[in-house]
Formats: sequence, structure tokens, C-alpha cells
Amino acid sequence: MVILIDLVLVVVFCVIGRLSHAEGIFGDLPGTLNTVWPFVVALLVAHGALLLRRAHAERMLPGLVVWVVTVAGGLLLRVVSGQGTALPFIIVATLTLALLLLGWRAVRALMRRRPVS
Repeated sequence: MVILIDLVLVVVFCVIGRLSHAEGIFGDLPGTLNTVWPFVVALLVAHGALLLRRAHAERMLPGLVVWVVTVAGGLLLRVVSGQGTALPFIIVATLTLALLLLGWRAVRALMRRRPVS
């Protein structure tokens, strides 16, 4: 379930990015997939590593690993595949993916700490 949440959020990040640049999503499916794949591959690598370590991916510390590997790996794969990695994109990707990938974990952690009335 955790990996599905992260996958959806990474795809949402990529779709928002394409929309903010007036690029098509469904009308340009190859372009959309080209935007999405580096971050999805990096995310899968992160989750694979956590699975091998038997870490609880829904917790904050493993979430930090997911975030860092997804951002760094996604950007590296973009460079290798000849896609852009301008500094503003790096900043936006880093901050947006932090908000998405760590945000839901933070909300979950807070909800679990609340006393039930």
C-alpha cells in the first residue's frame, strides 16, 4: 500500500509539472511517460532497498530515504537520458517531492499519536 501511495504522488508531481509548462498529458502519452519514468524507477529502487532491509516504508526515517533516492536517482536518470535538470527544476523537484513523499508520512505519524476520545 505504501508504494502505491508514493507511486501516485510521484506521478502527480510529474503531471503537475507537465501541466505547469502547458505540455499535454494524455494527448502526449510518450512525453508524459518520458517525464515520469526516471522518478518512478528511482522510487522503485528506494522501495526495493527498504524491502531488503525490512524497513517500514511508511515511517519518517525510511520516508527520508525514499525521498532522497527518488529525487537524486530521478534527476540522475534524467541527466543520463538527456532530459533537463536546470537548477530551478532541481529545487522544485526536491521541495515538491519532500512535501508529497514526507507530508503524508508526517500526517500519518501525527494521526497515530493523537489520543482517541
